[in-house]
Amino acid sequence: MAKYSHLTQLGRPVEAPASPQTARIETVPNPRRRDLYLVRFAAPEFTAMCPLTGQPDFAHLVIDYAPRAKLVESKSLKLYLGSFRNHGAFHEECTLMIGQRLARELAPRWLRIGGYWYPRGGMPIDVFWQTGTPPKGLWLPDQGVPPYRGR
Repeated sequence: MAKYSHLTQLGRPVEAPASPQTARIETVPNPRRRDLYLVRFAAPEFTAMCPLTGQPDFAHLVIDYAPRAKLVESKSLKLYLGSFRNHGAFHEECTLMIGQRLARELAPRWLRIGGYWYPRGGMPIDVFWQTGTPPKGLWLPDQGVPPYRGR
């Protein structure tokens, strides 16, 4: 358990972070660092705020990464994503902020994020970002989010 003593959120009651900037992303050592594999997190109820109107914006986020030495601790990721609830930023900014911060914190072999934003003003906006070319041999399934077809 000593190798996890640095974790400040897992298994403890914690306050929700006030903002993405103050949210702490925690990591744990990857016990399979030599293996090439994909980790996927899906957040189908992600919420942020429109910076102009203050109205909520909703997205289905899919984060895929091929870890190197670190894995993201999932509670800290949930708290980080939840910190956007009162954060005012456009869809593009939110999606890239999340992807780029995770890339900095984890230093993975590869990472991509798909932000599938629900329509506001009648138009869905999907935002995609990745760190580069996926490693050769990495199984890369489809992100599984169907295109928006209206309700």
